[in-house]
Amino acid sequence: MTEDRAERAPERFWDEFYGKSRRVWSGRPNPTLVRETAHLEPGTALDVGCGEGADAIWLAGRGWRVTGVDISAVALRRAAGHAAGAGVGDRVEWRRHDLSRSFPPGSFDLVTVHFLHSPADLPVDGVLRSSAAAVAPGGTLLVAGHAAFIAWEGEQDGDGGHHRGVRFPTPEEMLRSFELEEGRWRVEVNETAHHELTTPDGRRGTRADHVLRLRRRAA
Repeated sequence: MTEDRAERAPERFWDEFYGKSRRVWSGRPNPTLVRETAHLEPGTALDVGCGEGADAIWLAGRGWRVTGVDISAVALRRAAGHAAGAGVGDRVEWRRHDLSRSFPPGSFDLVTVHFLHSPADLPVDGVLRSSAAAVAPGGTLLVAGHAAFIAWEGEQDGDGGHHRGVRFPTPEEMLRSFELEEGRWRVEVNETAHHELTTPDGRRGTRADHVLRLRRRAA
């Protein structure tokens, strides 16, 4: 019997996902992160689901002290190597967490959560609540999630890739998931951003992402 990938242990799924090639992602930071945090004063940051580390490395290069968290030991080893190569290895701490079971302790001036979508088991609502709770007074919570599959030129159906079968929550659903303390948060950005994509072989498409940026009021 063929084992469905979404039914594997999550750590095994993601280790196999990252182990299939020498590099899965581009190595560039997410444009949303760059756009929404470039104006912030560097402090402490938590990158939830850091993958191969591009976002954490970009933040570290701008003076942040970063904790990068992921379930995949393969991704974290790769991220540590990239950070060392970029000269910021001493500014990033890499931690392995199965977010369905544990979350890094402490509070942070910035908590960033990009594309917390998984065909493997993941309690997204609980992770979003933990992410909001980890924001220090006066700090920022940045969450980006896909709004739709990639729409490729000349094709009728979007490409779900490894997200096939995953339902993308709306911004309103994510806001409810945070269970924010009334009067303690300000929503600074709530929008859907569209990005043009081009693959190395010239394939062109567009992707829509939901973006939420919230500020926790200082105590």
